Order: sequence, then C-alpha cells, then structure tokens
Amino acid sequence: MLKFPEINPTIVKIGMFEIRWYGLFYIVGFTIAYIFVKKSYAYKKIKILKEDYENLLFKLMLGVIIGARLGYILFYNMQFYLTHPLEIFAVWQGGMSFHGGALGVIVFGYFFCKKHKYNFYQLADPVMPFVSVALFFGRIGNFINGELWGRVSKVPWAMIFPSDPLGLPRHPSQLYEAFLEGFVLFFITYFMFRKGKTPGLVFWSWIGLYGLFRILVEFVRQPDPQLGHLIGFMTMGQILSSLMIISSLLGIGLILRAKKNEPE
Repeated sequence: MLKFPEINPTIVKIGMFEIRWYGLFYIVGFTIAYIFVKKSYAYKKIKILKEDYENLLFKLMLGVIIGARLGYILFYNMQFYLTHPLEIFAVWQGGMSFHGGALGVIVFGYFFCKKHKYNFYQLADPVMPFVSVALFFGRIGNFINGELWGRVSKVPWAMIFPSDPLGLPRHPSQLYEAFLEGFVLFFITYFMFRKGKTPGLVFWSWIGLYGLFRILVEFVRQPDPQLGHLIGFMTMGQILSSLMIISSLLGIGLILRAKKNEPE
C-alpha cells in the first residue's frame, strides 16, 4: 500500500479568498488549449477571425460550466435538487458531471458554428486533443482533493484517502483517469489530427475512446452513493459512456459513408 501524498488542496488563503490546486490546474489546462488550439488551426490552414476565436473559447467555457452543472442535476441527483431547488446555484459545493459538460460544449460549439458559418467538424477536431489536456489536470486536481476515489483494493499501489470515512485502501482511480482520459487519449487523437484529412473523425474518435476508457475505470471507481449500480453492474457513468460509444460509431459511420459517396 502506498501513502497518500497529503498535499494541501489550498495553495493560498487570505481571508475568504483562496487559490486551490483544482482551480489552478483548470486555468493551466485552458491556457494550454488557448495557445495550442490556435496553432492547430494554423497548421490545418483553418481561417478563423481573432474575435471569433476568443468568442468560441468563451462559449465553450460557458458550455462546460452550464452543461456540467445541469448534467449532474439531471443524471446524478435529480431527487435532491427537486426538493432543494436553491442548491442548484451552489456550485461551490461541488456537483459537476463530465458527460453534461461535454454535451454543453458540443451544443454551444454547434450553435456558434451555425451562427458564424464555420464548419463544425473543422473547428472541433483541433480542440479535442486539448480537452484531454484539461481532463488530465482536472483529474490530478481531484486526486489532490482526495475525491472521486476508487473501490477498496489490495493492489500494492492502493491508498487510504483522508476523506474516506471507512479509512480503507482504495484504487487511486483519479490517476487512472488522468492517464487514460488525459495522457493516452491526447496522444491518440493528436496523432489522428496531425495525420488525418477527413473532418469529424478526430471528434467522434475522441467521444468513443473517452467512453471506452471511462467504462473501464468505472469498474474500479467507487459508485456514486446516491445511485450505486443502476442496470446490473453498470453505474451511471458507464451508461452515459456507452451512449458516447454508440454515438461515436454512428458518427464515424455516417462520415465514412458520405466520404465513400463523394464523386471522384
């Protein structure tokens, strides 16, 4: 068993003002995305106005926040928020869903492209690898916070998380997610983006691979206490990730069929 590295989640605190590693990591992830997505557009010779680029990233951030919050309410804790509606706005207490955030980004991005007459897939493909960068830093932040830990385990690298009331050794599932959803998914989709020529394949491949990796990690991640397992062995995360995989296969199939039917 490994000792949990007890890093203070708060970097600086002055009165009510505090800077936490979790928030700092997301700022770092967004900054990296801001710089390198722009470079990726230039690499593929995708023309986008500077003000449109900044507006797009703002809309995507808005989509993440709104989608993640609504996703958590709808998918994970609807009963609680029906009886405590004012708690919907208490985002500082936690309660964000990646699947909801992803849906929010897609919806906001789609309507941005439609309004400004950009090709959705052309703008989306370069973004996807850097979503993984943000995910990587976010999962490291979860680990430092000692939250979203895994199931009880006897593996040599199991850890006892300070926030665990049972004080049992568990899988550091946040690190598994950082590796698969962050590190591995970034390199696969970035390679596809650099070498590929068909718009949309990176986007849908990212969606499907994230779903696959999340399903795998969910087998060792502690289920949400208010939900547990919903269908047999499946958690809410696995159900939503399964829908991602199905959507990915349909999306890739439609793109390849359209490409096949293109005139020579």
